[in-house]
Amino acid sequence: MRLLPLLGGLLIAFASAAAPAVSDPRRALQDAERANTDEQAAHRDAVDRAARAATEAMRLAHERIEATARLRQAEAATAEAAARIDVLAVRRREAERRVQARAAALQPLLPLIQRLSLYPAETLLAVPAPPDEALRGVLVLQGLARQMEQEAEALRRDQAALDAATGALQQEAPRLANAEAEQKTEAEVLDQKIAAALDDQTAAEVAASQAATRAALAASRMESLRSALASIEAQRKADEARAREQAQRAEKEKHAAAAAEARGRESMAAHPSGAGTIAAGAAPHGQLQPPVIGVVIRGWGEQTDGGPATGLSYHAPPGARVTSPCGGRVVFAEPFRSYGLLLIVDCGGGYHIVLAGFDRLDVRPGQNVLAGEPVGVMPNWVPGSTAKRPALYIELRRDGTPVNPAQWLRPAG
Repeated sequence: MRLLPLLGGLLIAFASAAAPAVSDPRRALQDAERANTDEQAAHRDAVDRAARAATEAMRLAHERIEATARLRQAEAATAEAAARIDVLAVRRREAERRVQARAAALQPLLPLIQRLSLYPAETLLAVPAPPDEALRGVLVLQGLARQMEQEAEALRRDQAALDAATGALQQEAPRLANAEAEQKTEAEVLDQKIAAALDDQTAAEVAASQAATRAALAASRMESLRSALASIEAQRKADEARAREQAQRAEKEKHAAAAAEARGRESMAAHPSGAGTIAAGAAPHGQLQPPVIGVVIRGWGEQTDGGPATGLSYHAPPGARVTSPCGGRVVFAEPFRSYGLLLIVDCGGGYHIVLAGFDRLDVRPGQNVLAGEPVGVMPNWVPGSTAKRPALYIELRRDGTPVNPAQWLRPAG
């Protein structure tokens, strides 16, 4: 009988000793569940923040497009005033040339004209001659007098045209100044919006921008545009593979947030243009917007010093704002060879837009842009001057090969 109390005591002691061992796994499981819940909440919060950031970025992008539309109106007024001044300046230079030519033609005859006007008889009688030769001399002098009178009248007309052109230029100058002042005001507003947008990039955008910048720097060392695009594509595939590997590793280790972030980078690398503007296999039907206010001065296939043109060249008003012809992702925004500042935008579908001729770029590699969003500024020039005007060059490439952009571009409206 004494054995039963002893056995009962041992069982109680064993139960009390075993109780903590049973509760430890339970607490560990609860802790793991809480950590998983916290991690999921953090992931949802990160996704929500990214979604809000994307929504805000889209709103700001549309604001920049609206500001650019207002700037385009001001640029159109500047372009009209500049074109009128150019025409008037050409007219004035032509009138000056005619005045100088006529003055030069009359210069040797001025002493004779002056002597005839003062001493007509003495001039005719100064050289003795037979009557018939004297008569012929008088007739020649009469014809010469009529010619000189016509020349003098033409000189007066040319001088009047020169005075009119000069006056018109003087009247046009204030209109140009007002148009340029309005353009400057709108440009300053737009520049503030662009600066704010660049400062508000999210961490994911910064990472994407750093990857794109590395690709762009590698491409800048290439010898040709085709090689540069091939380098960018090779870097894109490498980034996609690296992100996929990181995502798979994180999924195996059950790091949901890291895996989601890596999958996001993989998706971004796989589809650098996002939705893009041009779908794979699309036919040209005006999907692209003209990049600048202005006129085409050289078309596709026209002869240049380097052979047939593989793009289009535009003349634009001084300091014109350049916009992206398509929606997509900036893959290059660096100086490149003889192009100067060069911009390449992945438009989707294997198509890239190439733009050159900038004075300033306002976008970075890795940045998403909408069609019509400002991407840079053209150089200034003086209307009416004889200096060579800057031009914006635009080229459309499919899988690295130039194609005629004319049918892809909407008519300027």
